[in-house]
Amino acid sequence: MRIVAMEPQPERITMDPDVCHGKPCIRGLRYPVEMLLDLMSAGMTIDEILADYEDLEREDLLAALAFGARLSRVKRMDPAGA
Repeated sequence: MRIVAMEPQPERITMDPDVCHGKPCIRGLRYPVEMLLDLMSAGMTIDEILADYEDLEREDLLAALAFGARLSRVKRMDPAGA
C-alpha cells in the first residue's frame, strides 16, 4: 500500500490506490476531497458537514479547501470549446 500526502497539511490529505480509486481523501478515510468541496460549494457549512460526518474534524475541511485552492492555481485556462 502506497500513501502519498499532499501539502499544505500532509497528514490530512492522502492518496492511496486502494482507497477511493486513488482520489485525494481525508486521512485515508473514504471521504474524497472532491465530495467535501462539492458539499461546501452547494452551501453546506463546516458545522453542518461535521454534524453529518462525525469522524471528520474542522481541520480536515480546511485542508480540503486549501487543497482545492492549490489545484486552482493555473497559469492559463482556455475557454471551453476553444
